[in-house]
Amino acid sequence: MSRFFSEKYAGLEPYTPGEQPQDRAYIKLNTNESPFPPSVSVAAAVKEESELLQLYCDPECRELREEMSKVFGVNSKNIMMVNGSDEALNFAFMAFADQKRPLVFPDITYGFYPVFAQLNRIPYTEIPLKSDFSINPADYTAINKTVVIANPNAPTGLFLGLDAIEQIVSSNPDNAVIIDEAYIDFGGESALPLTAKYDNLLVIGTFSKSRSLAGARLGFAFGNEKLIADLNTIRYSTNPYNVNRLTARAGIAALKDNGYYMNNCRIIEKNREKTAAALKDLGFTVIPSKANFIFAKSDRIGGEKLYSALKEKGILVRRFNKERIADFCRITVGTDEQMTLLTDAIKTIFKEMNL
Repeated sequence: MSRFFSEKYAGLEPYTPGEQPQDRAYIKLNTNESPFPPSVSVAAAVKEESELLQLYCDPECRELREEMSKVFGVNSKNIMMVNGSDEALNFAFMAFADQKRPLVFPDITYGFYPVFAQLNRIPYTEIPLKSDFSINPADYTAINKTVVIANPNAPTGLFLGLDAIEQIVSSNPDNAVIIDEAYIDFGGESALPLTAKYDNLLVIGTFSKSRSLAGARLGFAFGNEKLIADLNTIRYSTNPYNVNRLTARAGIAALKDNGYYMNNCRIIEKNREKTAAALKDLGFTVIPSKANFIFAKSDRIGGEKLYSALKEKGILVRRFNKERIADFCRITVGTDEQMTLLTDAIKTIFKEMNL
């Protein structure tokens, strides 16, 4: 770091994005992107909107929020659009957590949570997952802290039922509960309906996974009107033009083609179950997933060794260095062809290594 870098960030450990190597063509199963392109109308809408790039975008995202209202059945005043769901998470941490309301989240979850906490100098506690990697709702019940839960969780893919979510939300009435639903469209049930019942619940989502717009950077938050107003106070104090014209237009077009994307989610679910079964046949331990990825390990080969061997064969998966999950690989679910190539590659690796 330079000699000018602020001491308050000297110990900050930044989030590590999934690798994007450029040395060869890879089958990318490491960053949970959709294997399917956006609908045809998205490209046409973006091209048309590009003729207006000399003008600022609408900071209120009115047209986009109205389309969100139609698809999700939520009043537009209960919606905020953001530059990827990470921005909504950061805003929420800034708005609803501090020294008096510290954060709490699982010890194995989305890696950005501790980064945002450290960045904003918010005290936090990581609660260990159970031995099967599931969340124990009792650990968060009446905890009187700002709760953050990814549901389905990442990188495990496990889903926590809505009864448990409601138990956590209702028992912490004086603290915000943030439910990060980046992967909800792949078999989970959204907590969105609960936002009409509880004024402390914030539900965050993204267009990156199920709507094939990872490169566009578009996310959203649902919540009580006053919660959304709080978030907008932060947004207007940092970057009011956070959703650019092209991204907003792409989002509107994607919402109008919602059936296309939801059908793709069903295909991904089918490919996920087929691949999970194939991995189990190869002796893998596979965590039950409701996301667009599989979290698995083999007793025949360590996680780092499998990751490296697959990369040599042109297939990228992701692994993490935390001791408890070091032997697991997180595998994005792609097309049926991509998943067949993955399992065939693993069979070849086992054969080459005499495993």
